[in-house]
Amino acid sequence: MGYNWLNIIQNYLLPPTCVLCGHEGFLGRDLCEYCYRDLARNLICCSLCARPLATNESGLVCGECLRLTPAFDKTLAPFLYQDAMQLLITQLKFGGDFKNARILGQLLAEHIPGDDLPELILPVPLHGQRYRERGFNQALEIARIVATELKLPIDFYSCKRNRPTEQQTQLTAKKRRQNIKHAFSVVKPLPAKHIALLDDVMTTGATADELTKTLKNQGVERVELWVCARAWYKKS
Repeated sequence: MGYNWLNIIQNYLLPPTCVLCGHEGFLGRDLCEYCYRDLARNLICCSLCARPLATNESGLVCGECLRLTPAFDKTLAPFLYQDAMQLLITQLKFGGDFKNARILGQLLAEHIPGDDLPELILPVPLHGQRYRERGFNQALEIARIVATELKLPIDFYSCKRNRPTEQQTQLTAKKRRQNIKHAFSVVKPLPAKHIALLDDVMTTGATADELTKTLKNQGVERVELWVCARAWYKKS
């Protein structure tokens, strides 16, 4: 009750304002209705990796996943990494705009089906060096909001990143897989068999694939990948 009153007071004194255009917020968010409707949705995509597909059929698996099946069992990526969604993520990741984490978390949470939820959320970990440079882990900040919305626990201590891998942004798919190989380890027994990995954006899925292999080697049975947006990538 107290928390609800705090929200009411805050919305009265500081009404939600769209971070993209400055207009009045929509449904209590710092995003207006127009900007919300304008976000590029990832409607028809691969059922394994959420890569956008040029078809009207749902539930299909893309050629890349048929050629090299990922270790994770499912990907939920409700938006495309372009235009306003790309801006929201880059402002958070590289500009430290923490209010964007709340918006991104709310947007992601509303697209997650309520049935067969995982036992916990595991944000993709940053290496200590990268964390010190950035000052935060954007995946963890988004996960806090999603966990609150869905009433799920977060685990950000059982798994660690072993080394400061090279930035994946400019690497091809093949080099991304090489760059991230053996990058993770489990440092504490995981208290769940069904886990959701959470990250801001997915490009090739190399990071999620490597982390999933690490988790499944330690007894995890099912791993879903939850990301705010799906990006394109170089195949070579």
